[in-house]
Amino acid sequence: MKITLKNGSVKEYEKSMPAVDIAKDISEGLARAATAVKINGKLSDLRTEITGDCELEILTFGSEDGRGAFFHTTSHILAQAVKRLYPETKLAIGPSIEHGFYYDLDRETPFAPEDLEKIEAEMKKIVKENLPIERFTKPRDEAIAYFKEKNEPYKVELIEDLPEGEEISFYSQGEFTDLCAGPHLMSTKPVKAFKLTSLAGAYWRGSEKNKMLTRIYGVSYPKKAELDEYLHMMEEAKKRDHRKLGRELGLFMMCEEGPGFPFFLPKGMVLKNTLLDYWRELHRKKGYVEIATPIILSRHLWENSGHWDHYKDNMYTTKIDDEDFAVKPMNCPGGMLVYKSEPRSYKDLPLRAGELGLVHRHEKSGQLHGLMRVRCFTQDDAHIFMTPEQIRDEIKGVAGLIDEVYNLFGFKYHVELSTRPEDSMGSDEDWELATDGLRGALDDLGLDYVINEGDGAFYGPKIDFHLEDSIGRTWQCGTIQLDMQMPQRFDLEYTGADGEKHRPIMIHRVAFGSIERFIGILIEHFAGAFPTWLAPVQVKVLPISDKYMAYAEKVNEALNEAGIRAEMDTRAEKIGYKIREAQMNKIPYMLVVGAKEEESGLVSVRSRFAGDEGQKDLQTFIKEIKAEIEGKIIRETVKED
Repeated sequence: MKITLKNGSVKEYEKSMPAVDIAKDISEGLARAATAVKINGKLSDLRTEITGDCELEILTFGSEDGRGAFFHTTSHILAQAVKRLYPETKLAIGPSIEHGFYYDLDRETPFAPEDLEKIEAEMKKIVKENLPIERFTKPRDEAIAYFKEKNEPYKVELIEDLPEGEEISFYSQGEFTDLCAGPHLMSTKPVKAFKLTSLAGAYWRGSEKNKMLTRIYGVSYPKKAELDEYLHMMEEAKKRDHRKLGRELGLFMMCEEGPGFPFFLPKGMVLKNTLLDYWRELHRKKGYVEIATPIILSRHLWENSGHWDHYKDNMYTTKIDDEDFAVKPMNCPGGMLVYKSEPRSYKDLPLRAGELGLVHRHEKSGQLHGLMRVRCFTQDDAHIFMTPEQIRDEIKGVAGLIDEVYNLFGFKYHVELSTRPEDSMGSDEDWELATDGLRGALDDLGLDYVINEGDGAFYGPKIDFHLEDSIGRTWQCGTIQLDMQMPQRFDLEYTGADGEKHRPIMIHRVAFGSIERFIGILIEHFAGAFPTWLAPVQVKVLPISDKYMAYAEKVNEALNEAGIRAEMDTRAEKIGYKIREAQMNKIPYMLVVGAKEEESGLVSVRSRFAGDEGQKDLQTFIKEIKAEIEGKIIRETVKED
């Protein structure tokens, strides 16, 4: 049989064998690191017997699916430890998640934080025992009887809900057996480093009508150093939590009266408007025009766009004059109507129409998270209408714009190309042309990218930009989506050079994505210490005492007249206290004024970047800070002693 590996090389074997043996044949080191395999693109177990020609990808912890098998195995080790220590506990489910795993457990006395240490100690014993993990199957009736005998009602319910004829697989390690589709590691030994991180309540199957279970979360790694690095990142993330900093810095708030609907406070509005001013300046330079479309539009429009069929559950609806209307979840249908508002010629194309549109989407309450997941947000949309010949250049232009934005804030990023999903509309030919257009533009730009099969929008393939923040977390923000369906649905046309009518092709794209979410990311990326050009308050004027208030007011006035966002601390507090407070509020610059400064017409400058910068002439300081603001320069913040 011929085995084609991911790098294109081919291995030949005379007889069938488990995937793990092929990994060993390639390299003993690879076999030790392997966690799972993909056989002809399907995720499978290392112990899967390979019986014929196939494409084989051997997965390690470095891949998403490989990590999933590692995390999933750790969740079984957790469940085994719980059953050893608390045998009366009933097991529910224990999947892998993006950053680790969890297991839902039913115990009369709910688990408490102090139990986690005991469970971890038992997990270490299980890993040390190096228990082989074995897979087997049972017929449906036997599987149900097996778990009834073990008094595991949740497992029985899961099996009963499986379709007739479905293969029911089990994994066992030592005395412990669990219902599971897999895949899993070959033994417990590779799970060298793990941590149970938290407890939470979770309703069985997510329904509040069901019993509340205890969910134990954890994370695991092949090496302790990797676990330590992750835990350090999590501690750093807690300090940077945008919800906490948003309150402390007076940027935004959330209220019970509007769950998922953020309130921006005065300083937050300064930050938001500064970002939007930058957006407008950048897009004007890149040849965009700005439009605005209504928030509420008729059901007919959303049916025509396809959103009513594909997205209705996430839309807010209302009735006006006995007709159905919807609050827009996306800006694109309004953009179609703007294009159709007048005849277009090939000479008008490409038409780049930008819109800072407020959209509303019905997110489940459990998914809401500060500014990161909200029910209304401003999308920095743009719709580009073009001829087929302009596709590559326009995509390259958008990719260049997004690159410029991310570099400005100091973000690294990686790119994914997402292809046709199952729930899609349009012909195979349209999808092929659109996907090739995106792929060709990425190749022309020399950008590395990975293919994300089946994750495109329902109307077209897309390029997603995943940015990396200062502590290594990734966020999906920028998107470029190529769409041949919506121009067709809205019967968009332009007159070509041949005098005939043609159908334009359209790009949907965002750079920030959601302005609100991008602000949340920026708060955490900079830990609230924004670059001077973005900071809501750029300078704090600190008079040493009331005697120097008049001079401080003069300094403050000069700064504000120069377009610098300055405030004065007029409280009757000691100067050391005022400085510490300004530092806590992440103010970039503090100008201390007292007798010496007033006599010489100077200011004593303290900054977040260099501490004490000495005395400066006020106009010199204004010139320097204006250059920093206009250049959108990021100065490194120093740690205070």
